[in-house]
Amino acid sequence: MDNSIVSSLTSVFTSSGFTAVTWQGCVMWALALGLLYLAIKKKFEPLLLLPIAFGIISANLPMTGLMEPGHGLLWQFYAYGIKSEVIPPIIFLGLGALTDFGPMLSQPRLIFLGAGAQVGVFVTFFGAHLIGFNLSEAATIGIIGGADGPTTIFLATKLAPHLLGTVAVAAYSYMALVPLIQPPIMKLMTSEDERKIRMKPSRKVHPVEKILFPIISAMLLILLIPASAPLMAMFMLGNLFRESKVVERLVEASQNELMNIATIFLGVSVGATMNAENFLTPKVIFVFFLGLAAFAVSTASGILIAKGMNLFSKDKINPLLGAAGVSAVPMAARVVHKVGTEADKRNYLLMYAMAPNIAGVIGTLIAAGVFVSLLK
Repeated sequence: MDNSIVSSLTSVFTSSGFTAVTWQGCVMWALALGLLYLAIKKKFEPLLLLPIAFGIISANLPMTGLMEPGHGLLWQFYAYGIKSEVIPPIIFLGLGALTDFGPMLSQPRLIFLGAGAQVGVFVTFFGAHLIGFNLSEAATIGIIGGADGPTTIFLATKLAPHLLGTVAVAAYSYMALVPLIQPPIMKLMTSEDERKIRMKPSRKVHPVEKILFPIISAMLLILLIPASAPLMAMFMLGNLFRESKVVERLVEASQNELMNIATIFLGVSVGATMNAENFLTPKVIFVFFLGLAAFAVSTASGILIAKGMNLFSKDKINPLLGAAGVSAVPMAARVVHKVGTEADKRNYLLMYAMAPNIAGVIGTLIAAGVFVSLLK
Protein backbone atom coordinates (compact mmCIF):
# COMPACT_ATOMS: atom_id res chain seq x y z
CA MET A 1 0.00 0.00 0.00
CA ASP A 2 1.23 3.48 -0.84
CA ASN A 3 2.94 5.17 2.10
CA SER A 4 0.83 8.30 1.65
CA ILE A 5 -2.40 6.26 1.98
CA VAL A 6 -1.08 4.56 5.11
CA SER A 7 -0.09 7.91 6.52
CA SER A 8 -3.52 9.35 5.78
CA LEU A 9 -5.30 6.41 7.37
CA THR A 10 -3.06 6.66 10.43
CA SER A 11 -3.75 10.36 10.68
CA VAL A 12 -7.50 9.78 10.48
CA PHE A 13 -7.36 7.16 13.22
CA THR A 14 -5.16 9.18 15.57
CA SER A 15 -7.47 12.17 15.24
CA SER A 16 -10.59 10.08 15.86
CA GLY A 17 -12.35 9.56 19.15
CA PHE A 18 -11.15 5.95 19.37
CA THR A 19 -7.79 7.09 20.72
CA ALA A 20 -9.47 8.99 23.56
CA VAL A 21 -11.71 6.16 24.79
CA THR A 22 -11.16 5.45 28.50
CA TRP A 23 -12.27 2.64 30.78
CA GLN A 24 -14.41 5.13 32.67
CA GLY A 25 -16.26 5.99 29.48
CA CYS A 26 -16.77 2.29 28.76
CA VAL A 27 -18.31 1.84 32.23
CA MET A 28 -20.77 4.64 31.49
CA TRP A 29 -21.67 3.06 28.14
CA ALA A 30 -22.29 -0.25 29.91
CA LEU A 31 -24.56 1.53 32.40
CA ALA A 32 -26.43 3.19 29.54
CA LEU A 33 -26.90 -0.14 27.78
CA GLY A 34 -28.30 -1.55 31.01
CA LEU A 35 -30.81 1.29 31.19
CA LEU A 36 -31.74 0.72 27.54
CA TYR A 37 -32.37 -2.94 28.34
CA LEU A 38 -34.66 -2.00 31.24
CA ALA A 39 -36.48 0.56 29.10
CA ILE A 40 -36.95 -1.54 25.97
CA LYS A 41 -37.10 -5.13 27.19
CA LYS A 42 -38.58 -4.66 30.67
CA LYS A 43 -40.54 -1.46 29.86
CA PHE A 44 -39.32 0.27 33.05
CA GLU A 45 -40.23 3.97 32.61
CA PRO A 46 -39.20 3.82 28.92
CA LEU A 47 -40.31 7.39 28.14
CA LEU A 48 -37.54 8.73 30.39
CA LEU A 49 -34.98 5.94 30.78
CA LEU A 50 -34.52 5.51 27.01
CA PRO A 51 -33.59 9.16 26.24
CA ILE A 52 -31.58 9.35 29.49
CA ALA A 53 -29.58 6.30 28.43
CA PHE A 54 -28.86 7.68 24.98
CA GLY A 55 -27.88 10.99 26.54
CA ILE A 56 -25.34 9.11 28.69
CA ILE A 57 -23.89 7.39 25.62
CA SER A 58 -23.65 10.66 23.69
CA ALA A 59 -22.12 12.70 26.51
CA ASN A 60 -19.40 10.09 27.10
CA LEU A 61 -18.29 9.93 23.48
CA PRO A 62 -14.87 11.65 23.53
CA MET A 63 -13.93 14.66 21.40
CA THR A 64 -17.52 15.48 20.39
CA GLY A 65 -17.95 18.68 22.37
CA LEU A 66 -21.62 17.88 22.87
CA MET A 67 -21.46 19.12 26.47
CA GLU A 68 -18.99 21.92 25.89
CA PRO A 69 -20.29 24.97 27.77
CA GLY A 70 -21.65 27.62 25.45
CA HIS A 71 -21.43 25.63 22.24
CA GLY A 72 -22.30 21.96 22.68
CA LEU A 73 -25.71 20.84 21.47
CA LEU A 74 -26.54 18.82 24.59
CA TRP A 75 -25.17 21.58 26.80
CA GLN A 76 -27.64 24.00 25.22
CA PHE A 77 -30.50 21.56 25.82
CA TYR A 78 -29.42 21.40 29.46
CA ALA A 79 -28.73 25.11 29.92
CA TYR A 80 -31.87 26.45 28.28
CA GLY A 81 -34.19 23.61 29.18
CA ILE A 82 -33.28 22.42 32.67
CA LYS A 83 -30.87 24.90 34.23
CA SER A 84 -33.17 27.74 33.23
CA GLU A 85 -36.06 25.82 34.86
CA VAL A 86 -38.22 25.60 31.73
CA ILE A 87 -38.72 21.89 31.06
CA PRO A 88 -39.77 20.55 34.52
CA PRO A 89 -42.62 23.10 34.80
CA ILE A 90 -43.78 22.16 31.29
CA ILE A 91 -43.89 18.52 32.40
CA PHE A 92 -46.01 19.59 35.37
CA LEU A 93 -48.37 21.46 33.07
CA GLY A 94 -49.01 18.15 31.31
CA LEU A 95 -49.33 16.27 34.59
CA GLY A 96 -51.91 18.77 35.79
CA ALA A 97 -53.91 18.33 32.60
CA LEU A 98 -53.85 14.56 33.20
CA THR A 99 -54.81 14.72 36.88
CA ASP A 100 -58.29 14.29 38.30
CA PHE A 101 -58.49 15.76 41.81
CA GLY A 102 -61.96 14.28 42.24
CA PRO A 103 -60.90 11.29 44.38
CA MET A 104 -58.96 13.57 46.72
CA LEU A 105 -61.78 16.11 47.02
CA SER A 106 -64.31 13.38 47.73
CA GLN A 107 -62.18 11.95 50.57
CA PRO A 108 -60.29 14.95 52.05
CA ARG A 109 -58.97 13.00 55.04
CA LEU A 110 -56.87 10.87 52.68
CA ILE A 111 -54.76 13.95 51.96
CA PHE A 112 -52.95 13.27 55.25
CA LEU A 113 -51.67 9.98 53.82
CA GLY A 114 -49.94 11.86 51.03
CA ALA A 115 -48.40 14.22 53.58
CA GLY A 116 -47.38 11.32 55.82
CA ALA A 117 -45.47 9.65 53.02
CA GLN A 118 -43.15 12.67 52.88
CA VAL A 119 -41.65 11.52 56.17
CA GLY A 120 -39.25 9.40 54.12
CA VAL A 121 -38.01 12.51 52.34
CA PHE A 122 -36.99 14.25 55.56
CA VAL A 123 -35.70 11.12 57.32
CA THR A 124 -33.38 10.46 54.38
CA PHE A 125 -32.38 14.13 54.27
CA PHE A 126 -31.09 13.96 57.86
CA GLY A 127 -29.56 10.53 57.28
CA ALA A 128 -27.67 11.64 54.18
CA HIS A 129 -26.33 14.68 55.99
CA LEU A 130 -25.16 12.56 58.93
CA ILE A 131 -23.04 10.33 56.66
CA GLY A 132 -21.25 13.24 55.03
CA PHE A 133 -23.35 14.84 52.30
CA ASN A 134 -23.77 18.59 52.59
CA LEU A 135 -27.26 19.99 53.19
CA SER A 136 -27.98 20.73 49.54
CA GLU A 137 -26.90 17.25 48.45
CA ALA A 138 -28.85 15.64 51.30
CA ALA A 139 -32.03 17.48 50.31
CA THR A 140 -31.62 16.41 46.69
CA ILE A 141 -31.17 12.78 47.71
CA GLY A 142 -34.05 12.89 50.19
CA ILE A 143 -36.55 14.10 47.60
CA ILE A 144 -36.10 10.78 45.74
CA GLY A 145 -38.37 9.33 48.43
CA GLY A 146 -41.26 11.24 46.94
CA ALA A 147 -40.88 9.19 43.73
CA ASP A 148 -41.49 12.28 41.61
CA GLY A 149 -38.99 12.54 38.76
CA PRO A 150 -39.62 16.12 37.56
CA THR A 151 -39.56 17.48 41.12
CA THR A 152 -36.32 15.61 41.80
CA ILE A 153 -34.77 17.11 38.66
CA PHE A 154 -36.04 20.58 39.54
CA LEU A 155 -34.54 20.45 43.04
CA ALA A 156 -31.24 18.93 41.88
CA THR A 157 -30.82 21.70 39.30
CA LYS A 158 -31.18 24.31 42.03
CA LEU A 159 -29.24 22.70 44.87
CA ALA A 160 -26.85 20.03 43.54
CA PRO A 161 -26.40 20.10 39.73
CA HIS A 162 -23.50 17.64 39.94
CA LEU A 163 -25.95 15.02 41.24
CA LEU A 164 -28.63 15.71 38.65
CA GLY A 165 -28.14 12.64 36.47
CA THR A 166 -27.62 10.32 39.43
CA VAL A 167 -30.72 11.31 41.38
CA ALA A 168 -32.85 11.43 38.23
CA VAL A 169 -31.92 7.87 37.26
CA ALA A 170 -32.46 6.74 40.86
CA ALA A 171 -35.88 8.42 41.06
CA TYR A 172 -37.15 7.03 37.78
CA SER A 173 -35.68 3.60 38.48
CA TYR A 174 -37.51 3.34 41.80
CA MET A 175 -40.70 4.66 40.21
CA ALA A 176 -40.45 1.82 37.70
CA LEU A 177 -39.78 -0.68 40.47
CA VAL A 178 -42.83 0.29 42.56
CA PRO A 179 -44.52 -3.10 41.86
CA LEU A 180 -41.45 -4.87 43.25
CA ILE A 181 -40.50 -2.59 46.16
CA GLN A 182 -43.83 -1.70 47.74
CA PRO A 183 -45.80 -4.99 48.08
CA PRO A 184 -43.37 -6.69 50.55
CA ILE A 185 -43.41 -3.57 52.76
CA MET A 186 -47.20 -3.32 52.55
CA LYS A 187 -47.75 -6.96 53.47
CA LEU A 188 -45.20 -6.83 56.28
CA MET A 189 -46.86 -3.84 57.92
CA THR A 190 -50.53 -4.86 57.56
CA SER A 191 -52.58 -7.85 58.58
CA GLU A 192 -54.86 -9.68 56.17
CA ASP A 193 -57.88 -8.29 57.99
CA GLU A 194 -56.58 -4.75 57.55
CA ARG A 195 -56.01 -5.36 53.84
CA LYS A 196 -59.65 -6.48 53.58
CA ILE A 197 -61.07 -3.22 54.95
CA ARG A 198 -63.58 -1.80 52.49
CA MET A 199 -63.87 1.93 52.11
CA LYS A 200 -67.25 3.65 52.20
CA PRO A 201 -68.49 5.06 48.86
CA SER A 202 -67.13 8.51 48.05
CA ARG A 203 -69.40 11.49 47.53
CA LYS A 204 -69.85 12.96 44.08
CA VAL A 205 -67.68 16.03 43.53
CA HIS A 206 -69.41 19.04 41.93
CA PRO A 207 -67.74 20.45 38.79
CA VAL A 208 -67.49 23.88 40.43
CA GLU A 209 -65.35 22.37 43.21
CA LYS A 210 -62.98 20.97 40.60
CA ILE A 211 -62.65 24.38 38.94
CA LEU A 212 -62.10 26.26 42.19
CA PHE A 213 -59.58 23.78 43.62
CA PRO A 214 -56.60 24.51 41.31
CA ILE A 215 -57.18 28.27 41.58
CA ILE A 216 -57.42 28.36 45.37
CA SER A 217 -54.68 25.76 45.87
CA ALA A 218 -52.25 27.63 43.63
CA MET A 219 -52.82 30.89 45.49
CA LEU A 220 -52.61 29.44 49.01
CA LEU A 221 -49.70 27.04 48.45
CA ILE A 222 -47.57 29.50 46.50
CA LEU A 223 -48.20 32.22 49.08
CA LEU A 224 -47.18 29.73 51.78
CA ILE A 225 -44.08 28.48 49.94
CA PRO A 226 -43.13 30.88 47.13
CA ALA A 227 -40.21 28.67 46.04
CA SER A 228 -42.70 26.04 44.84
CA ALA A 229 -44.24 28.50 42.35
CA PRO A 230 -42.66 27.28 39.06
CA LEU A 231 -43.96 23.73 39.43
CA MET A 232 -47.10 24.42 41.48
CA ALA A 233 -48.39 27.15 39.19
CA MET A 234 -48.00 25.07 36.05
CA PHE A 235 -49.44 21.96 37.72
CA MET A 236 -52.57 23.81 38.76
CA LEU A 237 -52.85 25.64 35.43
CA GLY A 238 -52.85 22.31 33.60
CA ASN A 239 -55.56 21.04 35.92
CA LEU A 240 -57.63 24.20 35.38
CA PHE A 241 -57.38 23.60 31.62
CA ARG A 242 -58.81 20.13 32.21
CA GLU A 243 -61.63 21.05 34.57
CA SER A 244 -62.80 24.23 32.80
CA LYS A 245 -64.04 22.12 29.84
CA VAL A 246 -63.61 25.11 27.51
CA VAL A 247 -60.03 24.72 26.24
CA GLU A 248 -59.91 21.18 24.89
CA ARG A 249 -57.17 22.10 22.41
CA LEU A 250 -54.95 23.32 25.24
CA VAL A 251 -55.67 20.19 27.25
CA GLU A 252 -54.75 18.01 24.26
CA ALA A 253 -51.54 19.96 23.64
CA SER A 254 -50.54 19.88 27.32
CA GLN A 255 -51.21 16.15 27.70
CA ASN A 256 -49.62 15.08 24.43
CA GLU A 257 -47.47 17.15 22.05
CA LEU A 258 -46.03 19.63 24.54
CA MET A 259 -45.38 17.04 27.24
CA ASN A 260 -43.84 14.58 24.77
CA ILE A 261 -41.46 17.20 23.36
CA ALA A 262 -40.45 18.30 26.86
CA THR A 263 -39.91 14.67 27.89
CA ILE A 264 -37.47 14.10 25.02
CA PHE A 265 -35.33 17.12 25.90
CA LEU A 266 -35.57 16.41 29.62
CA GLY A 267 -34.34 12.82 29.27
CA VAL A 268 -31.48 13.56 26.89
CA SER A 269 -30.34 16.56 28.93
CA VAL A 270 -30.36 14.64 32.22
CA GLY A 271 -28.42 11.78 30.67
CA ALA A 272 -25.88 14.20 29.22
CA THR A 273 -24.96 15.42 32.71
CA MET A 274 -23.82 11.89 33.63
CA ASN A 275 -20.24 11.97 32.48
CA ALA A 276 -17.75 9.56 33.97
CA GLU A 277 -16.02 12.26 36.02
CA ASN A 278 -19.19 13.14 37.93
CA PHE A 279 -20.76 9.70 38.10
CA LEU A 280 -17.98 7.28 38.96
CA THR A 281 -17.46 8.34 42.56
CA PRO A 282 -18.14 6.55 45.87
CA LYS A 283 -20.92 9.02 46.65
CA VAL A 284 -23.01 7.75 43.74
CA ILE A 285 -23.38 4.30 45.32
CA PHE A 286 -24.65 5.91 48.52
CA VAL A 287 -27.15 7.97 46.52
CA PHE A 288 -28.80 4.85 45.12
CA PHE A 289 -28.96 3.13 48.52
CA LEU A 290 -30.25 6.26 50.24
CA GLY A 291 -32.81 6.78 47.48
CA LEU A 292 -34.10 3.27 48.02
CA ALA A 293 -34.24 3.88 51.78
CA ALA A 294 -36.17 7.11 51.21
CA PHE A 295 -38.70 5.34 49.03
CA ALA A 296 -39.13 2.48 51.50
CA VAL A 297 -39.55 4.83 54.48
CA SER A 298 -42.08 6.93 52.54
CA THR A 299 -44.12 3.81 51.85
CA ALA A 300 -43.94 2.65 55.47
CA SER A 301 -44.71 6.05 56.98
CA GLY A 302 -47.83 6.44 54.83
CA ILE A 303 -49.12 3.09 56.09
CA LEU A 304 -48.36 4.04 59.70
CA ILE A 305 -50.25 7.33 59.30
CA ALA A 306 -53.30 5.39 58.06
CA LYS A 307 -53.07 3.03 61.04
CA GLY A 308 -52.79 5.99 63.39
CA MET A 309 -55.86 7.65 61.89
CA ASN A 310 -57.82 4.42 62.40
CA LEU A 311 -57.22 4.66 66.15
CA PHE A 312 -59.39 7.78 66.26
CA SER A 313 -61.91 7.05 63.52
CA LYS A 314 -65.01 4.88 63.38
CA ASP A 315 -64.89 4.90 59.59
CA LYS A 316 -61.76 2.82 59.10
CA ILE A 317 -59.22 3.47 56.35
CA ASN A 318 -57.61 0.56 54.57
CA PRO A 319 -53.97 1.14 55.61
CA LEU A 320 -52.72 0.00 52.21
CA LEU A 321 -53.83 3.40 50.95
CA GLY A 322 -50.97 4.97 52.89
CA ALA A 323 -48.49 3.37 50.50
CA ALA A 324 -50.05 5.34 47.63
CA GLY A 325 -48.85 8.58 49.23
CA VAL A 326 -45.67 8.48 47.16
CA SER A 327 -45.91 10.50 43.96
CA ALA A 328 -45.59 7.65 41.46
CA VAL A 329 -48.92 8.36 39.76
CA PRO A 330 -50.82 6.19 39.02
CA MET A 331 -48.53 3.19 39.50
CA ALA A 332 -48.53 3.29 43.31
CA ALA A 333 -52.34 3.44 43.32
CA ARG A 334 -52.49 0.42 41.03
CA VAL A 335 -50.14 -1.52 43.29
CA VAL A 336 -52.32 -0.72 46.31
CA HIS A 337 -55.37 -1.96 44.43
CA LYS A 338 -53.58 -5.15 43.37
CA VAL A 339 -52.42 -6.00 46.90
CA GLY A 340 -55.91 -5.25 48.21
CA THR A 341 -57.61 -7.56 45.71
CA GLU A 342 -55.22 -10.36 46.67
CA ALA A 343 -56.84 -10.28 50.12
CA ASP A 344 -60.39 -9.61 48.88
CA LYS A 345 -61.18 -9.89 45.18
CA ARG A 346 -64.19 -7.62 45.52
CA ASN A 347 -62.35 -4.83 47.32
CA TYR A 348 -61.96 -2.01 44.80
CA LEU A 349 -59.31 0.40 46.10
CA LEU A 350 -57.99 2.08 42.95
CA MET A 351 -60.04 5.30 43.06
CA TYR A 352 -59.50 5.66 46.81
CA ALA A 353 -55.76 5.16 46.35
CA MET A 354 -55.66 7.96 43.78
CA ALA A 355 -56.49 10.46 46.56
CA PRO A 356 -53.25 9.99 48.58
CA ASN A 357 -51.37 9.41 45.33
CA ILE A 358 -52.29 12.86 44.03
CA ALA A 359 -51.85 14.40 47.48
CA GLY A 360 -48.35 12.91 47.46
CA VAL A 361 -47.50 14.89 44.32
CA ILE A 362 -48.49 18.11 46.05
CA GLY A 363 -46.69 17.04 49.23
CA THR A 364 -43.44 16.41 47.37
CA LEU A 365 -43.74 19.78 45.63
CA ILE A 366 -44.14 21.45 49.02
CA ALA A 367 -41.15 19.53 50.44
CA ALA A 368 -39.01 20.63 47.48
CA GLY A 369 -40.14 24.23 47.99
CA VAL A 370 -39.19 24.07 51.66
CA PHE A 371 -35.71 22.80 50.79
CA VAL A 372 -35.20 25.54 48.20
CA SER A 373 -36.42 28.22 50.61
CA LEU A 374 -34.04 27.08 53.36
CA LEU A 375 -30.96 26.11 51.37
CA LYS A 376 -30.83 28.14 48.17
